[in-house]
Amino acid sequence: MATKVAVVTGSNKGVGFGIVRALCKNFKGDVILTARNPELGQAAVQELGKEGLHPKFHQLDITDHASIIALRDFLQNTYQGIDVLVNNAGIAYKAASTAPFSEQAEVSLKTNYFATLDACEVLFPLLRPHARVSNVSSMVSQFALAKCSDAWKARFVSTDITMDELSDIMNKFIQATKNGTHKEEGFPETAYGVSKIGVTVMSLIQQREMDKKGADDIVINACCPGYVDTDMTSHKGKLTIDEGAETPVFLAMLPPGVKEPRGQFVREKAVADWKM
Repeated sequence: MATKVAVVTGSNKGVGFGIVRALCKNFKGDVILTARNPELGQAAVQELGKEGLHPKFHQLDITDHASIIALRDFLQNTYQGIDVLVNNAGIAYKAASTAPFSEQAEVSLKTNYFATLDACEVLFPLLRPHARVSNVSSMVSQFALAKCSDAWKARFVSTDITMDELSDIMNKFIQATKNGTHKEEGFPETAYGVSKIGVTVMSLIQQREMDKKGADDIVINACCPGYVDTDMTSHKGKLTIDEGAETPVFLAMLPPGVKEPRGQFVREKAVADWKM
């Protein structure tokens, strides 16, 4: 029988590193730590090795399609499948960033939404029965949803929105920021927030698509790790990376046949509202 395997994207530091640490302690199988920079990834593996934990490293840059394909081929050849996938890789501009808003929108959505979706589309065919997928979103997705026009809110919370429609809306937001019309068009003034609306809604759609295909107990959820003390929050967060890892790992370890959370948005290990 093939060894079980858990994969965590963007995991050489921050919440991703905490997720790998927790999975090494709780998941019965191999844990793959990934990073864009192999040196940083190997250093993270060595750091966990000092704690008696033994993740394996594989290079992954989710914005590079060839890099995702290389990871897929490695997983297929080595494990013949995936049991846990935690999509944690993402970026956030600092509040003090002087980059134009249109640039922040394009880069944030390219990484946080489109690259995460690409990783899912490449890796999902490897998901085994009873696989668990934890897409790391943010409570900022809820805040951003609240600031959308009623028309956009209605689409983002609808149960019939498709992935193509969602991607089209994400592209409309990018274009609107370039035109300087995003506010008039009903979008909020937060590139990160819209990118994480994308991740949350993507996760809900993915569960519906899996169920429609008759997948065997594959469970996908979006989650907020909380406000964590990391580079991404300029170390203003109150939670440790291990505390931030709790909800993503809770979802990664959901038992067979679980009815809830399933295709939902989760905060502090509990289902959170995703509604107008």
